[in-house]
Amino acid sequence: MIRQYAKKTLRHLSSNKYKTLNYIELDQQAMLANVALIEKQHPGFEVIPVLKSNAYGHGLEQVAGILNKAEGHYLAVDGYFEAARIRDITKKHILVLGYILPENVHLLDLKKCSFVVQDIAGLEAFGLLHKPVNVHLELNTGFNRLGLTPDELPAYLDTLKKYPNLKLEGVMTHLLDADNGASDSYDNHQQQLFDKYVKLIQAADFKPKLLHIAQTAGSPKIKSKYANAIRLGIGTYGINPLGPHDPHYKDLAPLKPVLELKSTIVKVVNLKKGDKVSYNATFTAKKAMRIGVLPLGYYEGVPRELSNNGVFTYKDAELPIVGRVCMNHTMIDLKETGLKVGDVVTIISRDPRKPNSVASLQTDKGLFSYTTLTRLSSIRRKVI
Repeated sequence: MIRQYAKKTLRHLSSNKYKTLNYIELDQQAMLANVALIEKQHPGFEVIPVLKSNAYGHGLEQVAGILNKAEGHYLAVDGYFEAARIRDITKKHILVLGYILPENVHLLDLKKCSFVVQDIAGLEAFGLLHKPVNVHLELNTGFNRLGLTPDELPAYLDTLKKYPNLKLEGVMTHLLDADNGASDSYDNHQQQLFDKYVKLIQAADFKPKLLHIAQTAGSPKIKSKYANAIRLGIGTYGINPLGPHDPHYKDLAPLKPVLELKSTIVKVVNLKKGDKVSYNATFTAKKAMRIGVLPLGYYEGVPRELSNNGVFTYKDAELPIVGRVCMNHTMIDLKETGLKVGDVVTIISRDPRKPNSVASLQTDKGLFSYTTLTRLSSIRRKVI
C-alpha cells in the first residue's frame, strides 16, 4: 500500500507542472540546423545522428523527438535498451551499434532496427530466428576495438550467405585519429583499407546500402571512394571536436551548441572576512561577501575540478565557484549582482564565448567535452 502510494506520488510530482530547481534547455532549432549543415556539406549522404549515452547527456527521448523533424531515415544508439526506449517516439529506423549477446537475440523486437553484428556467433543467432534482419558489418581498419580483421571477413560473408533472412544493409569502420589537426595520414590509411574491403564485399555479390566510415570529426575529411553515410555524434549537439589549428576546423565552426544547464539559488549566505566555505575549508573569504547556494553538484554533472576554479553566469556577470563542489550543492560568489533566493543562473552556457560553455571548459579548464555532457544525470530536460 505504501509502495503504491509512493509510486503515485512520484508520478504526480514528475508532471511538467512541478517546478524544478535545476533544468536543461534543449534548443531544437540549433540541433536541426546542425544536422542540416552536415547534410548540406555532403549531398547524397545519409547523416545518422548518434543518440548513445543518453544522447550525449542531452536526453534520449527528447532528442529522438526533436529529430523527427530532421531529414534522413536513421538514428543510431549503442544498446538495444536505448532502441527500445525510443521505438515509439522516433519515426526513424534505429541502428544498434553495440554488441548483443547471441543468447539474447531471440528476445529482441526486430522491427525498426538494424544491428551491427560483430562475429559469426551473432550472425548464426540472428540467422536461426528465420526472420528478416538488417545487418551492418564492422571492419577493423586499425582502431583495434571492434570489427572484423581481413582474415575473419571470408567466413563472416560465407555465414551471411548461409542465412537468406540476413540482409547486409551496411558496412562501417571507425576512424581513430580524425581529430588530429596536424595530419590526416591515418585517416587516409584507414579509408584505403575500408575501400579495399568494401570492394571485396561487393565482389562477393553483396550490395550494402549504407557505407559509413566517419564520425563528426572525420566528416570533412572523407576521401573514401564508397562512403555514403556519416555517423554524426557530438556534432548533432553543436560541439566542434576539431581544434582551431585543424585545417577543417572552419567546416564545423557553424555548429550550434544545443544544451544549456540552469539552476536556482536556494540560499544566500553573508560571509565575514575569514569565514570558510565547503569541505576541507579550501576557500576563505578575504572580505565580507555574499555567496549563493545552488542545489546541484558533481552528482548532477558539475565537474568537481571546477572547485575554486570555475564560474557560472548570470546575464553578463561571471560568478566564481567558491569552495569544493559538493555531491548535490555548489556555492558561488554573488559579487555585486544583488541576486537572491529564487533567481536562476546558468551552469553550462550555449554561448561558446562564455567561460562556462562546453568549448571553453575544454579549452580553458582541460575538461573533455564529451565527459562534461555525458555526466549530466537526473535533471529535467525541456525543449525550447
